[in-house]
Amino acid sequence: MVALQVHFLLIPSLMSIMGAAQYVMQDAALLSYIDQRFTSLEKRLQKCSQDVLEYADEFREFSRAVLSRLAGLSTDKAELQGEVENLLRRVEHAQRDIDYFGSVTDSNACVEVHEDLLKQQWLEEVEEKNRLKLMFNASCHHMLAGIRSLKVVKKTGGKHGSWMKDPGKKHGKIYLLSGSVNNVILEFANIMAFMENNQTLKARRIPLPLPWEGTGHVIYQGFLFYHRHGSLNEIVKFNIQRRNVADQILLPGAGRIPAYQLSPQTKIDLALDEQGLWALHAEPETGENIVLTKINAVAMAVEHSWDTPCSSRGAEAAFMACNTLHVVYNSPSGGSPRIQCVYDVLGALSAPTNPGLHFPKRQGGHSTIHYNPKEKQLFAWGDGSQIVYKLHTEQKV
Repeated sequence: MVALQVHFLLIPSLMSIMGAAQYVMQDAALLSYIDQRFTSLEKRLQKCSQDVLEYADEFREFSRAVLSRLAGLSTDKAELQGEVENLLRRVEHAQRDIDYFGSVTDSNACVEVHEDLLKQQWLEEVEEKNRLKLMFNASCHHMLAGIRSLKVVKKTGGKHGSWMKDPGKKHGKIYLLSGSVNNVILEFANIMAFMENNQTLKARRIPLPLPWEGTGHVIYQGFLFYHRHGSLNEIVKFNIQRRNVADQILLPGAGRIPAYQLSPQTKIDLALDEQGLWALHAEPETGENIVLTKINAVAMAVEHSWDTPCSSRGAEAAFMACNTLHVVYNSPSGGSPRIQCVYDVLGALSAPTNPGLHFPKRQGGHSTIHYNPKEKQLFAWGDGSQIVYKLHTEQKV
C-alpha cells in the first residue's frame, strides 16, 4: 500500500522533469538554427563586399579607357576641322548656284501657274454666282427706293416684342409675341380682332415647349422659327397647328454677340423675303459685321452664308427684301432711324448708302423690323407700338 502511494507521488515529478528536458532541447535547436542563419548572412555580406571592390576596379579601368579615347577624338577633330569648314563653304557656293539657276528656269512656269490659278478662281466665282441665281430663280427685280408712310396699328406690350402675319398662308391671322423671353404666342383671327381694346380676351394662346430669346422670330408656312432661350445658337421650328417642335438646327458662329448693338436682347434675327428664310447675326471675327445665312426652311439646313460689309455697331434692326439685306441704324438715345447699309447677295448692290433712307415721322427706336413679302410692307415693333410701314420700290438697274 505504501509502495503504491510512493508510485503515484513520483509519476508527476517524472512528468515535470521530462517536460523541462523537452523545452531545453527545443531551445537548443532554435539557437542552432539562428546561428546557422547568421553564419550564412555573414558569408553573403563578405561576398557582396568582394563583388563591390571588383566592380569598382573594373569601372576605374573603363573610365581610364574612355578618357584616353576622348583625348584621341579631340586630336582627330582638330585635324578634320579645317577639311569640314572647307567642305561647308563649297556646299554653300553650290546651293547659291542651284537657287540662281532654279529661279531663272522656273520664273516663266510660276507666271503660268499664277495665271491658271486666277483663271480657276474666276471660273469658280462665276459658277457660284450662277448657282445662286438659279437657287433664287432671279425672280426679284425690284429694289427699295423709299419708305412712304407709317401706321400705328396698336400699342400693347412692353419695349421689346414682335408681331407678324404668315406670308406663306392665305389667312390673315395676326401673331403677337411679347417680350424678349417668353413662351406664349397670341393668335388673332384678323387685324380687326387684334385692334380691339379687349383683344387679349379674343386671342388664342399657344404655349411653346421651349421659350424664345430675343425678338427675331418669324412665322412661315404654319411654322414659328425662333432662337431658343438658354442656347447659344439653336433655331427651333415649331408647328403652330400641331403644337410641337418639328425640327431644330444650330447656326455656326452665331449667338456670341448681339446681332445689333442697339438691340442687345437679340443674338439671332430671323427674316423672310421672296426667297424664304434667312438668319442674321454678328461675329467678332468679322469685326462685328453682320453675317447673312440662307436657310432651307423645309430641310432646316444652311444653304449659303455671306460676310457682309454692314456693321452691327449703331444698328438697331435689319430686314431682307428681294435678296437684299437692309440694316437700320439709330442713335443710342433713339433718334431718327434710317437704312444706311444694303447688301445684295447677287452683287447688284453692295455698299453703305448715304445719307440713307429715313423712316417717316418716327422718333424713337425699333425692337423688330420684319418684311412681309406677300404684302410688300414692313411690320415693326417700336417702343411698345405695333407699326406698319409702306414701301416704295423701283426696278433694279
